[in-house]
Amino acid sequence: MTSTQPAVSTASLSQLADPPLKQIDGAAMDYFLIEMVSTLRESAAFATARAKKLEAEMIENGLIPPPQPVPNVVKRDSTRDSVRDSARDSTTSLVSRAGSASGKGLVDEEEEPVRQRLEAIGMHVGANFCERLCLSRPLFAETLDVIKFICKDVWAAFWDKQVDNLRTNHRGVYVLQDNMFKPITRLSSWESRADALRKARLYAAMPAGIIRGALTRLGYNGTVVPEITSMPQCTFQIKLPKGS
Repeated sequence: MTSTQPAVSTASLSQLADPPLKQIDGAAMDYFLIEMVSTLRESAAFATARAKKLEAEMIENGLIPPPQPVPNVVKRDSTRDSVRDSARDSTTSLVSRAGSASGKGLVDEEEEPVRQRLEAIGMHVGANFCERLCLSRPLFAETLDVIKFICKDVWAAFWDKQVDNLRTNHRGVYVLQDNMFKPITRLSSWESRADALRKARLYAAMPAGIIRGALTRLGYNGTVVPEITSMPQCTFQIKLPKGS
């Protein structure tokens, strides 16, 4: 009897480390983002409802104190913002997080879990993709070189163009402006322009995570805040700690 042995793969280490690229239709990513936001919204709503139910049971059994009620009337805008931010950062009460002094606050609280999930996904994608883009590049000499790499290489890889405008105060703050930001170019709303802007801000959460993830992989831990005032223009403000 003769035994046949399976053929041994002869793939080189370079092919394993750098596999060939696989391309898909660009419109598929737009549809994927739409479905991902919808799915994460349902997932976040389910998780929030489950956490609220658990918190209510703990309050009923006397395991944790009941949350402090949020005042219905807030005299100053700064006070309103501080109340909303403190309620959002609280880890002991989801009931207080749901309460707010205005309807806009309710919308923000509903979309905050979705935004956090989108940003986390973007950070994972941006960090790994940035590592691939830097495979054959030398080390960056200055922080400005890193920002230019984000504006050119990362932007072109994800959104098929470069940043239209880059501004900085040379103290750790960089403003990146894209006049035709691809993820929000097809967004619209039949209700109002304000509703379209609100939806666009949610869709900018994952790109902000991509930028932050790329910076983190390059050794820069900062904040990335997207801002949309006129579609399809989008601005990202990057704040890096002093001494970066």
